[in-house]
Amino acid sequence: RPVSNVSFDDAQAYVQWLSLKTGKKYRLPTEAEWEYAARASTETHYWWGDDIGSNNANCYDCGSQWDSRQTAPVGSFKANTYGLYDTAGNVYEWVLDCWHESYHGAPGDGSAWLDANGGDCTRRVIRGGSWGIDPLDLRSADRNWDYSDGAYNYLGFRVARDF
Repeated sequence: RPVSNVSFDDAQAYVQWLSLKTGKKYRLPTEAEWEYAARASTETHYWWGDDIGSNNANCYDCGSQWDSRQTAPVGSFKANTYGLYDTAGNVYEWVLDCWHESYHGAPGDGSAWLDANGGDCTRRVIRGGSWGIDPLDLRSADRNWDYSDGAYNYLGFRVARDF
């Protein structure tokens, strides 16, 4: 199952610990990196197409056995063409960026958008949707937020590594 019940601060502490333990630089992905990876070179609502279909993800009314009940084991659904699992549904994922009401004016180089231009770093961006969320909120372009100290069963994270 994916990690869940972790706050943004918990996720940050984990990637710092992992970096120290391994001697490699790990971090949360930026919002731009997350979307690039989730889209996997597609321009559709979801990496598999424009319709949610059935049993492609875990969400409210996605056609899986876990819908609206709990997280699914990682790997229960097909990976996208980049080999990533669960970029749509299962748990929302923390990214580095602070919340901005729209993505207009975001950095063009893929870096994290922090407190510049009205960013609110008490709220952090979450991406991907979760097991109890409507399919529309699983779209690759959908953005949402939660408070950085929030830790819930619908919130998790994945790590990125700098080379």
